[in-house]
Amino acid sequence: MDVDCSFADRERKALGRRWVLGIVSLFLATLAAFAVLCLHFPHVLTTPELRAVYPMRLVRALIAGGIVAAAALGALAVAFRRGRRLGALGLALAFAAQLAGGAWVEVETPVARSNHLGLDWLALDLLLLVAIFVPIERAFARLPEQPVFRRGWRTDLAYFFTSHLLVQLVALATVTPALVLFRWAAWPALQDAVAGQPLLLQLVEAALVADLTQYAVHRTFHAVPWLWRFHAIHHSSEALDWLAGSRLHLLDVIATRALGFVPLFVLGFAPAALAAYLVWVAAQATWIHANLRWRARWLDPLVVTPRFHHWHHAADPAARDKNFAVHFPWIDRLFGTHFLPAEGWPARYGVLEDAPPPGFTAQLVWPFSRRAG
Repeated sequence: MDVDCSFADRERKALGRRWVLGIVSLFLATLAAFAVLCLHFPHVLTTPELRAVYPMRLVRALIAGGIVAAAALGALAVAFRRGRRLGALGLALAFAAQLAGGAWVEVETPVARSNHLGLDWLALDLLLLVAIFVPIERAFARLPEQPVFRRGWRTDLAYFFTSHLLVQLVALATVTPALVLFRWAAWPALQDAVAGQPLLLQLVEAALVADLTQYAVHRTFHAVPWLWRFHAIHHSSEALDWLAGSRLHLLDVIATRALGFVPLFVLGFAPAALAAYLVWVAAQATWIHANLRWRARWLDPLVVTPRFHHWHHAADPAARDKNFAVHFPWIDRLFGTHFLPAEGWPARYGVLEDAPPPGFTAQLVWPFSRRAG
């Protein structure tokens, strides 16, 4: 049985339709403003690996187009009262971005490497995910009445912002334990053999090795009470969509990724294979949380799908501590934790008992409080 959306959710959806011009204007203006800031302060706001490959003519054209579109939509929102306050804010922010130099801010190269925030990564990823998943979820929604701005979206967006802005910290915390503590386990002959394989084979092997490791880590986070306090944050979402997967406590993210990277480092997969795997895992993590009704039965035994992972988030005793795999569901079959009813989706999502409080700041400190667990 599918969950019914609440009256409040239907009201949010109706409000979103009325405010659509203002919402889109403010969204584009915000991204454009972020981009202009990145042009002004590339050494502290941009990711070195990304800025080295940016096609700057295209980037500048997108920034200019974003400013123009934000201003035009903001003016229409004000004129047609389709979220006029948001439209006015979007219009003002677009003008501010243009007055700050717009798309034509000069960047002195080469840009010096320094400690940085990933504002460019945040803006780029947010733009791509919204452009891809919001239309798909509207067209093929499992819960058509669930609005884009459903309950808890602000909390999830705060997690999205934090994880992307702190990309350097997360990357450093992910890689350092393997480099420092497990360098002794690296065998050059094995690493050369692994890195010499075809890229596609390395990609599949990396996903398999990572999923076996993450299965163990994930199951441990469920089984050990003080670790569950951190992971319960992820399960506290009561509505799933493309943004819900971002709700992860920072210590949960760092521990899971750091432990998952160890065997990848020890085995010596080529950088290109690791980069391809990171793209794969990011895309799949977004997809399996999405509000999508798609179901290809032939995929169920092969890869983790939205229905499989939605049952992992179910507030249902029968589904508790099931479906830990991220990529391959047969791993759960192998270890006796597979749960996928022949038909149907979860009726509710969330934590069965001792749920974390709502709100980003409250959730960050909750695992450390006496009230947790």
